[in-house]
Amino acid sequence: MNPDILKYNETQELNHQEVCDLLAREIGQNLPESENKIWHGHPVWFLDGNPIVGYSKQKPGIRLMFWSGADFEESKLSVVGRRFKDASVIFNDISEINSADLHRWLKKAKEIQWDYKHIVKRKGRLERLK
Repeated sequence: MNPDILKYNETQELNHQEVCDLLAREIGQNLPESENKIWHGHPVWFLDGNPIVGYSKQKPGIRLMFWSGADFEESKLSVVGRRFKDASVIFNDISEINSADLHRWLKKAKEIQWDYKHIVKRKGRLERLK
């Protein structure tokens, strides 16, 4: 894993650090072909240069976001708008993370992708990859 992600996790308060560590470990194990780095200030995993999943510290807790998650049809993932296809969930403690849900979401993240990599070139228009 990228050492910058480990540093990011270490800067969180203890319960959030545990959440971040668990998420990073699970994402890495379930998306072994992905690359990861700090992108726009928080940990993000990419497949072929396309952002797939990441997490960030927000006021309500650690927000796990899937870039194409709006199309996962998962009731536990919140979709805020429809312009972009992201969906997310907030965690404050590792006990809130259901591993079966997380594994299913990560599988869908591989199977359902919108092309965020070229969104600027397409002037904000998203195209479905998978």
